[in-house]
Amino acid sequence: MRKEGKKRRKKKEDRKRVVVSNLPFEGWSAKENPNQQYRGNQIKTSKYTILSFLPKNIFEQLHRFANFYFVGIVILNFIPVLSAFQPGVSTIPVCVILAITAIKDAWEDFRRYQADRVINNRECFVYSRREQSFVQKRWKDVRVGDFVQMQCNEVIPADILLLFSSDPSGICHLETANLDGETNLKQRCVVKGFSQQEGQFQPEHFHNTIVCEKPNNHLNKFKGYMEHPDKTRTGFSSESLLLRGCTIRNTEVAVGIVIYTGHETKAMLNNSGPRYKRSKIERRMNTDVFFCIGILFLMCLSGAVGHSVWNGTFKEHPPFDVPDPGGDFLTPALAGFYMFLTMIILLQVLIPISLYVSIELVKLGQVFFLHHDLDLYDEESDLPIQCRALNITEDLGQIQYIFSDKTGTLTENKMVFRRCTIMGSEYCHQENAKRLETLKEVDSDSEEWTQYQCLSFPARWTPGPATMRSQGGSQPLRRSQSARVPIQGHSRQRSVGRRESSQPPVAFSSSIEKDVTPDKNLLTKVQDAALWLESLSDAKPDKPSNSTTSSIADFFLALAICNSVMVSTTTEPRQRVTIPPSNKAVGTSLEKIQQLFQRLKLMSLSQSFSSTAPSDTDLGESLGANGPATDSDEKDDTSVDSGDYSTDGGYRSSTWDQGDILGSGSSASLEKIMEAPDRGQATPDLCYEAESPDEAALVHAAHAYSFTLVSRTPEQVTVRLPQGICLTFDLLFTLGFDSVRKRMSVVVRHPLTNEIIVYTKGADSVIMDLLEDPACVTDTDLGKKMRKIQARTQKHLDLYARDGLRTLCIAKKVISEEDFQRWANFRRQAEASFDNRDELLMETAQHLENQLTLLGATGIEDRLQEGVPDTIAALREAGIQLWVLTGDKQETAVNIAYSCRLLSQMDTVYSINTESQETCESILNCALEEVKQFHQVQKPDRKLFGFRLPSKTPPTTSGVPDTGLVIDGKTLNIIFQGKLEKKFLELTQYCRSVLCCRSTPLQKSMIVKLVRDKLSVMTLSIGDGANDVSMIQAADIGIGISGQEGMQAVMSSDFAISRFRHLKKLLLVHGHWCYSRLARMVVYFFYKNVCYVNLLFWYQFFCGFSGSTMIDYWQMIFFNLFFTSLPPIIFGILDKDISAETLLELPELYKNGQNSECYNLSTFWISMMDAFYQSLICFFIPYLTYKDSDIDVFTFGTPINTISLITILLHQAMEMKTWTYIHGLVLLGSFLLYFVVSLLYNAICVTCNSPANPYWVMENQLSDPTFYLLCFLTPVVALLPRYFFLSVQGTYGKSLISKAEKIDKLPEDKRNLEIQSWRSKQRPAPVTEVAQTPHRPAPPVPQQDFRTSTPKSSSPPKRMLHGQRGSREGRGEDPCLGSPLTKLSPGQHLLEPHRTLVPDAYSRDQNDVRRPLSRGSHRRSQSSLTI
Repeated sequence: MRKEGKKRRKKKEDRKRVVVSNLPFEGWSAKENPNQQYRGNQIKTSKYTILSFLPKNIFEQLHRFANFYFVGIVILNFIPVLSAFQPGVSTIPVCVILAITAIKDAWEDFRRYQADRVINNRECFVYSRREQSFVQKRWKDVRVGDFVQMQCNEVIPADILLLFSSDPSGICHLETANLDGETNLKQRCVVKGFSQQEGQFQPEHFHNTIVCEKPNNHLNKFKGYMEHPDKTRTGFSSESLLLRGCTIRNTEVAVGIVIYTGHETKAMLNNSGPRYKRSKIERRMNTDVFFCIGILFLMCLSGAVGHSVWNGTFKEHPPFDVPDPGGDFLTPALAGFYMFLTMIILLQVLIPISLYVSIELVKLGQVFFLHHDLDLYDEESDLPIQCRALNITEDLGQIQYIFSDKTGTLTENKMVFRRCTIMGSEYCHQENAKRLETLKEVDSDSEEWTQYQCLSFPARWTPGPATMRSQGGSQPLRRSQSARVPIQGHSRQRSVGRRESSQPPVAFSSSIEKDVTPDKNLLTKVQDAALWLESLSDAKPDKPSNSTTSSIADFFLALAICNSVMVSTTTEPRQRVTIPPSNKAVGTSLEKIQQLFQRLKLMSLSQSFSSTAPSDTDLGESLGANGPATDSDEKDDTSVDSGDYSTDGGYRSSTWDQGDILGSGSSASLEKIMEAPDRGQATPDLCYEAESPDEAALVHAAHAYSFTLVSRTPEQVTVRLPQGICLTFDLLFTLGFDSVRKRMSVVVRHPLTNEIIVYTKGADSVIMDLLEDPACVTDTDLGKKMRKIQARTQKHLDLYARDGLRTLCIAKKVISEEDFQRWANFRRQAEASFDNRDELLMETAQHLENQLTLLGATGIEDRLQEGVPDTIAALREAGIQLWVLTGDKQETAVNIAYSCRLLSQMDTVYSINTESQETCESILNCALEEVKQFHQVQKPDRKLFGFRLPSKTPPTTSGVPDTGLVIDGKTLNIIFQGKLEKKFLELTQYCRSVLCCRSTPLQKSMIVKLVRDKLSVMTLSIGDGANDVSMIQAADIGIGISGQEGMQAVMSSDFAISRFRHLKKLLLVHGHWCYSRLARMVVYFFYKNVCYVNLLFWYQFFCGFSGSTMIDYWQMIFFNLFFTSLPPIIFGILDKDISAETLLELPELYKNGQNSECYNLSTFWISMMDAFYQSLICFFIPYLTYKDSDIDVFTFGTPINTISLITILLHQAMEMKTWTYIHGLVLLGSFLLYFVVSLLYNAICVTCNSPANPYWVMENQLSDPTFYLLCFLTPVVALLPRYFFLSVQGTYGKSLISKAEKIDKLPEDKRNLEIQSWRSKQRPAPVTEVAQTPHRPAPPVPQQDFRTSTPKSSSPPKRMLHGQRGSREGRGEDPCLGSPLTKLSPGQHLLEPHRTLVPDAYSRDQNDVRRPLSRGSHRRSQSSLTI
């Protein structure tokens, strides 16, 4: 038991690192310092030293099988009995190949060494006890336990625990661009207990012990505690850790103690370097190399047997059979074995040694052209494509499955506030939608800027003199300017350049994100709420949380406060705003302010709202309306949407237009009242630095309603109200957002009521379950009211989701002082604990975040990227299956899928949502049974196990609908845990598209691995965020999008692009070219070597299988190294079988690479047979010509060598699809180089290969007419079959590539006509049974929905309805059919200008929802099964 206890304690200690100060041990021996066991700060990313380079590099190169094989051949050649060539000469080819690779490796490693030396010799300030101050030291001399002082703009030398900051709040600001690419500044805080320090930090007074976790690569995870001399503990987390490589910003001085150094820092542990992936062609090539080894073995075996048989024909030992020194002759078996090894040496070139080097050079050339393609360059971000993996370019042309993230990949990741619901009342922000449409149109093309300037904009958008002069009107002026300046900047960006912009780049702060146009009805209520909020200082209402006014105030306060947004100035460098602006208006009498706003409100209403109906005035009235059909909110929305707008831009409210009113006729006393607030509003031009675009969008929305976040410190956050008064909340605790809780909370103390309030925002699926149960409320009226609020908010959330908006719920909770103190103690204990820290923190969060009161919800639009629908349509035509794996809500993902053409109007969509394994299995079986009924005629050969399904879905006829599958994360867990992967995969094979919603990063990678391994297909994953990294790394090709979520996806990817639309050309054009070029080049290399080696093999039949050759060995070396090496490389880099325009117009051509038509088993063996045939012709025609003559061996071999060269070069010319000057010069140059080298070599080499020598052989051949006749006739006969085959294939070939090649050679007008004809034949006409309007697609609700659990607002699940066509979703009410929310005039609730009205089949006049449809009618709602 004691031993087990010791083992457990040792394991726990192994998971900890204990750090103490180095100062007490300064000057002592190294062994006495407890920190000495930790590694130093010197880094070494280079692999070699001067002494280790040669052996280590050779050892690494011998890991490649071909290199190992050739080195073995060289060693065999040094054995005297086996020597087929001169041993020294035989080493030349191998040495050249190894030397080229070694030089490349040495150069790369030398550059790494230079970079390491620069970093290690950087200087920083480390505290010295002897000097009593901070002294300069090099980075490599920093040790764990040292105290390091850093200044502004200084790079952090190691992972350091922050103990002091010159910022009074104990805050240090970091730029983490070197780690994750995010230019947004991060906030780090001093360890608790060290923030309230007066003067400078004194390291000598630090006597604490730090206990933290062992080094790991989690950038955002760090836990530990600091044990004080009195044995008390203070916990800390990653919020106090400064990571190596980050830069100090906006902080004069920061001091900390070093925790991790060198290769143990988190940055270095994450720097794994580029990963090595083997391409599909390389795997195929390795298989064919073994086939070549088999051929070589048979040829060598034939030589060994032939040698033994030939020797057996002599009755006595022939004169050339020399005995050993003892006079003994070799036995026939041993002689045959020796000859077997000799033949291996002789025919070694059968394995193409130069192929590997040529492939690397070709890939470098392909990457060069990829990198310099202007179509793959994004001007806005100034980023070209990045090729981070150089060895898998050809895989881009063989992709069969694409797995894509949604947010930031298919969408812009520019979050735009669109609409909100507060206490059950919905505000659609129609004016904001119109503004976004205008901005989108202007931003779509910079050439329309001149037209845009000529537009007659409303008066609010044009800063007139009154607006410029008035103080109160400064806010609308600032907003109108910010709406226009980015457009001007866009115009400048194209002409001058993005780096000349005067404004510093701030993430999530573009015009489209910042400028929110308030809703007219909500704006008036916000003013009332602000006045009510101010009145709290005098009188506290009895039930503030239950009134509409107070809830609106709390809603916008939550938007402004519940986040981690930092406020800074717009100047360069950006400075943090931590001191709230002074405000004189706080002391002004409330009566005067109320009088002022009453006057402003009356004037505003008389000007702007004369034509609109008044909105609901109180929550009780709105919820107490007679039935949902006559709900006042619905009436209110209708009036907002259809009402007449004034000519001044649609809203002139009390806040925004007070400047005009004051300037035109207000009294001096009123101007005096507003003087202080105006200064507060006009002075700061603030920029908000958020870690996520959602947070920025909500803060900008609150700012639009004048709930402005003006400063934030770790202890306080200040919000300015519409009337200019600043409220400073004490920030007691912040519970940050995480992917498990899916919510964030802040605990604040209200400055007016002194209440402790918890504001929470998060996913609706989580927040709605944490709300206070209305049944538990003692007040029945209040319970009914809460129930109605929750139900109506859920309806609004469903509406938002169907419109493709990202939804967030906002809630609050008031807790007593005693409960808070009890919870705070529990929280501090959890923060100070080391073991089970995460579980304890989660438990404390759950204790706090419950019994919440719902305030409302927001709908944020994430706009589709430009060109996404066209790209998806092209990829689908190319035979690529596209899956979307997202963590978003199901309704949001489905709507985006329809918007980007991932799903179409005609699709039958199956939705599977269950948490039961038995139910999931039965659903999969039923869905498979139904789908197979449609596809059994079209797809008779579809077999799944063992997974021999084709990689692409065969085209379906017009009578069979396409199928889509929507599945959520919980169901995926059931599938993986219940061993239902086979049925799931089989169902997906019949699906046009698959959407996996609410999926975790782990589930994303598991899906990719499942499809990749079980179906044996080529996969590509594309994403832009850290949550996509595992998915990107799991796929055959990972593509990162350098978007707004940092660079972690890019850093882990093989290729990085800026826009999803770039994927179209990357795959369809460059992917096709890279695959086609490299595949045909590899086949050509195998052909070339087999053809040439067979010449030596045929000669063995005429030399007694002695292993001799008729070609000089130097000529053989030059043949592969120089004469025939360059044409294949140029061919692999520059050849284009089809133009880029045709490839983009005809995506079907991509299937050539998917099916590996250029390089497969059949093409390999056809080339092998062709090589055998050509070698026979090239050998036996000269043999028959010179038979019975008295020429010497080299005179016989030179014509054979020349003929084979001409044949191989002409074969290459026949394979080329593109002819340029470069191609012609390389082929002609290789031919002439052969003759020049041969003439020089034969002229100077008298006894190079004694006893025979090649002296003057070529010169004599050039004077013989027979030589010319052979060189002309023999290649013609050798290439005739291939020429005939290519001619027939080009004339009568039915393949897509051959047809496209013909089209590509036509004149442009005829080519376009042929392409149009092709496309009309390839794409069958759509089903005509469904009437489609040219505008908006039907809402994506009526899917085939398999559910066992429904949202709170839904009715209970329905029974199974089998055999019924057209049954609706298993919810209580279809909002698009019977819900009063959708009884709107055309054009209402439209989020995108290109989306249009609901078709007649889905109109609100349709009463019989369950009426079965005709069997031939295939709508999106088709189903035969609903649970």
